[in-house]
Amino acid sequence: MEHAKSYRIFNENNKIEGRVSDVPVADIGRGEVVFKTAYSSVNFKDALAATGVGGKIIRNYPLIGGIDAAGTVTSSSDARFKAGDEIICTSYDMGVAHDGGFSEVCRVPADWVVPLPKGLTLFDAMALGTAGYTAGLAVELLELNGMAPNNGKVLVNGATGGVASLAIDMLAALGYPVTAVTGKVAEHDFLRKLGAAEILDRASIDFGTRPLEKPLWAAAFDSVGGDQLAWLTRTMQPQGLIASFGNAGGIDLKTSVLPFILRGVRLIGVDSAVTPMVLRKRVWARLASDLKPRHLADIAQVIGLADLPDYFARMVKGGIRGRAVVRMS
Repeated sequence: MEHAKSYRIFNENNKIEGRVSDVPVADIGRGEVVFKTAYSSVNFKDALAATGVGGKIIRNYPLIGGIDAAGTVTSSSDARFKAGDEIICTSYDMGVAHDGGFSEVCRVPADWVVPLPKGLTLFDAMALGTAGYTAGLAVELLELNGMAPNNGKVLVNGATGGVASLAIDMLAALGYPVTAVTGKVAEHDFLRKLGAAEILDRASIDFGTRPLEKPLWAAAFDSVGGDQLAWLTRTMQPQGLIASFGNAGGIDLKTSVLPFILRGVRLIGVDSAVTPMVLRKRVWARLASDLKPRHLADIAQVIGLADLPDYFARMVKGGIRGRAVVRMS
């Protein structure tokens, strides 16, 4: 294959837009491992990068988008991988400063590559993708800090998003009592199917104004940030744990020290982009076993490269739920 169909993003006359292009394989990426992409997936970061909404994310133009990819190795100059190996590559500089996964062929550094764990297909890996990895990493980090099913309710904010919906499925399967918060009333049945024991309509919540509110949650998973994350800090139980992994509601956080010094609340940042490989492999192994969502078929939909512009537009407006898997063939 001399050319690969790819979704390439351009910055022309200060206007960011993408289109499907035939890109010479020799010009794609850099690194020791070349693989034929079976699937990629769409993350909120991809939508922001491809549309220019929310500021400049891509550092080099033109660039093939997509922070996720899974496929089969065709060649490798690194002894850890050989032709025929099924692999996953997510995050790092993929789709930001390095050609990403929206391409029939990817070339990446070997240090970014994770062997596909037993128990996952290539499709499963991209139905999870960075979103599933982030959800799994958040569960892992909070459990290392003492989260357990018997401690009390676990709130998941922004519940219909990719990371949050997967987190609900994972947590419910592990026996956690999950409370889902969403502004999408029409999606309550979907969230119950994933395992939410309780659903709160965001419009009905009194977010309060005091430094400390009634303690409600043993743990929380937040993809929203801003005022809603500030409310979470004020409503956690003593020793409550918050995983922060998104900023759909803003990057500012206005709160006080009281939740932290009077209740021992712990706010834990979840950075999925650059995780030590030992931890990355451990989380992917769990995603293939005890953290594997039960409802991937309900959470994921399949699209093609040509469908990306419409999907990005709906995503930045909050008009999607779950995950989109991009089929390359």
